[in-house]
Amino acid sequence: MNLEYFIAKRLVATKKDKSSVSSPIIKIAVTAIAIGVIMMVVSIATGIGLQKKIRDKVSAFNGHVIISNHDDNQSQVSTVPVSIKEDFYPTFSSVSGIKHIQAVATKAAMIRTEETVEGIIFKGVGKDYNWDNIAEYLIEGVLPNINDKLTDDIVISQFLAKRLNLQLNDICRTYFIKPDNQGYNLRSFKIVGIFNSGFQEFDANFVLGDLRHVQKINKWNKDQVGSFEVFLDDFTQISQKGQEIYKEIPPTYNSVTILDKYYSIFEWLKLFDFNIVVILVVMILVSTINMIVALLVLILERTQMIGILKAVGASNWNVRKIFIYNAGHLIVRGLLWGNSIALVLLLLQKYFGIVKLDPENYYVNEAPVDINIAYILLLNLGTIVICLLVLLIPSYIITKITPVKAIRFS
Repeated sequence: MNLEYFIAKRLVATKKDKSSVSSPIIKIAVTAIAIGVIMMVVSIATGIGLQKKIRDKVSAFNGHVIISNHDDNQSQVSTVPVSIKEDFYPTFSSVSGIKHIQAVATKAAMIRTEETVEGIIFKGVGKDYNWDNIAEYLIEGVLPNINDKLTDDIVISQFLAKRLNLQLNDICRTYFIKPDNQGYNLRSFKIVGIFNSGFQEFDANFVLGDLRHVQKINKWNKDQVGSFEVFLDDFTQISQKGQEIYKEIPPTYNSVTILDKYYSIFEWLKLFDFNIVVILVVMILVSTINMIVALLVLILERTQMIGILKAVGASNWNVRKIFIYNAGHLIVRGLLWGNSIALVLLLLQKYFGIVKLDPENYYVNEAPVDINIAYILLLNLGTIVICLLVLLIPSYIITKITPVKAIRFS
């Protein structure tokens, strides 16, 4: 590396010569690589970011694995209770990788105001509820303080608050259908917090409050709840852990992962993997084609130099390495520009949320980004390797150039 590398560096000066035929071709090639890298980095960061954000939102309201009675049929509303006097609660020690388990219960209800009425799902939570999963979506007020004393405090979504014309600290009258469908139970709750997850399916339905309200209305015992929500340390193991959990619970209980419960959502998210792959293939293909053209132009423009090098004893492979080193230099330049611009764009989106999305279609208010340095490094390394391997093919033309004809070439 040595001589071939030194000559390759001298060849780079070609781009500064405006009269050179290869100068605009090289600029186009470098620009194409930069644009390709921008597209690839941004597509990976936004695609993975969207997948993680939606996954986190679904798990925040459901956990990763839901344990309930078999007769409940995994409906949104708890109908058949389960007991908290189980070996797996409050610590699921028989299965590794479980971070937290919490008891909840849900019940259908209606909130009625002077102007309108909305159907809701009241989700009752206990002292073991992990509010950290909801805290990031809280936009006003505080979270309910669930302690030894029954509380009437609730958190409601911004979507429901606007439809019902309710504000922070308002009292809302809520009607629960009795278990025997004979009349209703009236409860008055105080809105202490308003959240906005951007996930329409949850924002349009769920209200969070004290679990004991559901227990009283359903005439359940204090040790009876609707279901258990299990949170895992590693989401990638959700299918495996879901099977392990199912084997450890009583035969009258059922467990289902959020992958199964929200099958359509997670299948839709898998389409982003395909889209990312398509973008990567197309961008690498475009970058490679541009580099092939640039390399061919360089070879043709330096035919005389190739002839002289061969005449003084340089082998075909040594001459080919000169042009491959030069091409590698151009690829690195394109990568540096592309990565720099892509990171600036991603940071702007991450901290300022410039690009907005329709939550009804994408479940988020703005395009989320996940800046993963490992993915970016692998992407750059893969681009370099693929481009250099493909450039071995056009560099083969050097072996067909004979010293005598090349030196005469003008």
